[in-house]
Amino acid sequence: MIRIGVIHGPNLRLLGTREPEVYGKDTLEDVNRRLGEAASELGVEIETFQSNHEGEILDFIEKAAPRVSGFLINPGALTHTSIALLDALLGVSRPFVEVHLSNTARRERFRHHSYLAGAAAGVVHGFGAHSYLLGLQGLVARLGKG
Repeated sequence: MIRIGVIHGPNLRLLGTREPEVYGKDTLEDVNRRLGEAASELGVEIETFQSNHEGEILDFIEKAAPRVSGFLINPGALTHTSIALLDALLGVSRPFVEVHLSNTARRERFRHHSYLAGAAAGVVHGFGAHSYLLGLQGLVARLGKG
């Protein structure tokens, strides 16, 4: 069975209340529920994780890698700042898809650069919570199941 590690980065626990005009009204629980439903339909499993702490995310990647086939990650602001996150993902040799709720290319200039995008199997942004579902579908297809 294909298992996907889903990583929600900093501040994503605030979904639904944090700037809903930018990030939408869906909560993190809503996103995880929909991902679980989509995973079931695709015949895969997911394991979700959220942290506001970069080191905890790095530890999760390292510990989860032996039991997952790939990662779906919304790195939040770490997208634009963390070479360590890129190194962790590259270090475990698992494909990953980067997702964002908002269209980062239409936002502040500092949000235009992603340290992860060049190494990602794909990047999905701008579709609200649906970005996660599109990313999951793409990753599953990449892994040969879709």
